[in-house]
Amino acid sequence: MARASNAARNTRRAADETPADRAGPSAAVAGGAAAATAPALDQIIHERVRLGIISALAVNDALTFPDLKRLLGATDGNLSVHARKLEDAGYVTCTKGFEGRVPRTEFRLTDVGRAALERYLDHMEALIRATRAG
Repeated sequence: MARASNAARNTRRAADETPADRAGPSAAVAGGAAAATAPALDQIIHERVRLGIISALAVNDALTFPDLKRLLGATDGNLSVHARKLEDAGYVTCTKGFEGRVPRTEFRLTDVGRAALERYLDHMEALIRATRAG
């Protein structure tokens, strides 16, 4: 019952949002006319677990599913869903195989993923500078 109430409340909240509300925190920091042209944060990367996956892969050639699970403190299901989202976006590749009889899933950051992370970090640095200057 609580889920239905929350879903209805979230639907109403989404319907009440203005385009500026949906633009995210960068628009609020930029302010005025610049807010309309400020790019939004990459929502694929911005989620905590996905940012963790991308960051870990940025400093490692490859990581296995158990490696990422341990590093991020994520559950199997949570990690699987977020890794799939990154894979669907083309940010990571997933290779499945076996090591003996044991399944092995390995993730690597793609060039597209590395470029997306660089854009994301540049955007965050700009937000930090704007906030500190203001």
